[in-house]
Amino acid sequence: MSHPVSPLAPKHQPDLPPIAGVRLATAQAGIRYRGRTDVLLVLLDPGTRAAGVFTRSKCPSAAVDWCRETLSGGHSARALVVNSGNANAFTGLKGRDSVRLTAEIASKAAGCAPGEVFIASTGVIGEPLDATKFDGVLADCAGRTGPGAERWTEAARAIMTTDTFPKLATRRVRLGGADVTINGIAKGAGMIAPDMATMLSFVFTDADLPAEVLQALLTRGVAKSFNCCTVDGDTSTSDTLMLFATGKAGNAPVASLEDPALAEFTAALDDLLIELAQLVARDGEGARKFVTVEVGGATDDASAHRIAMSIANSPLVKTAVAGEDANWGRVVMAVGKAGEPADRDRLAIWFGDVRVAVEGARDAGYDEEAASAAMRGDAVTIRVDLGLGAGTARVWTCDLTKAYVEINGDYRS
Repeated sequence: MSHPVSPLAPKHQPDLPPIAGVRLATAQAGIRYRGRTDVLLVLLDPGTRAAGVFTRSKCPSAAVDWCRETLSGGHSARALVVNSGNANAFTGLKGRDSVRLTAEIASKAAGCAPGEVFIASTGVIGEPLDATKFDGVLADCAGRTGPGAERWTEAARAIMTTDTFPKLATRRVRLGGADVTINGIAKGAGMIAPDMATMLSFVFTDADLPAEVLQALLTRGVAKSFNCCTVDGDTSTSDTLMLFATGKAGNAPVASLEDPALAEFTAALDDLLIELAQLVARDGEGARKFVTVEVGGATDDASAHRIAMSIANSPLVKTAVAGEDANWGRVVMAVGKAGEPADRDRLAIWFGDVRVAVEGARDAGYDEEAASAAMRGDAVTIRVDLGLGAGTARVWTCDLTKAYVEINGDYRS
């Protein structure tokens, strides 16, 4: 399935540097697509630790179940296998057997135990995944893995489904007297309303960090990044975000999450996750506008977040943005339906820097042309102040266009 590159795509893709202890390769296994890569194998040096957050959907994929169980048994990671084209979700016992066979094939290729292999799948739900297609493919991948910049771009492409561009980000910081690198890739364009994770995203670092610190950093970081991103309000069965640390940087030991030495690394990881989440929103299926929703004055941050997501997920708000219509009445509607504390007569709304409503009515200085002008760019900001408290939130989404319907109407065709 091929679609025109989103007009919101970055003008240039970053060149991700090598990370000691991480080697990558991609292949064509014919899972669903023809003529393009659909499998990613990542080999990780001994001593690599893993952390993960996953969908809270009650219908998770077999791969999500496998990763959860594997993490509960320990945080050692030696390989990651990702396929696109088939989500291996709602596939019953066949799905579990498929994951188990994939882990066995990968473990032989990587020279490790199956319990050190993590697996993620994305694509069509409800169709059995033939894991025998990995036989030979993963062994071939293992024989040609490498750390180069082009490998990261290839990896990001191999995990795409309806994505129109690969999503990559990198950061370099100091930690415990050593230079540390963080690289991340992500995929996602539709079925995007993360709940504890994102569609698929994998982050790698050479930092030496305890498993419990890695997990805490990831759990905290996802709350302000991927869980603040939505395209269509639909949470995937396959949402998976994992962080792998090879420990090769040689930094001084970090005692705990509160260790002052961790501050720069934490900020960099958070920033990288936010960048990846924004790239997902920019590649929303059929998107033509990147939308930031900011909510302030709520009773608390959690309430502000729920209101922001109500606005960001509203088809009426999103179609108004697509039509460049400064229809603030739809924002009022989305605030009111959120089920959170709100006072109509204290509400203020802005499109960009233009205040369009205040104290329960249209702004006395309302200027239709100025408001419309704020909607014409490829980036639109909607800001709301509830006037009730100090709670704030910021989320990212995109507009809703006819192309979204066309893409999803033809998804299995």
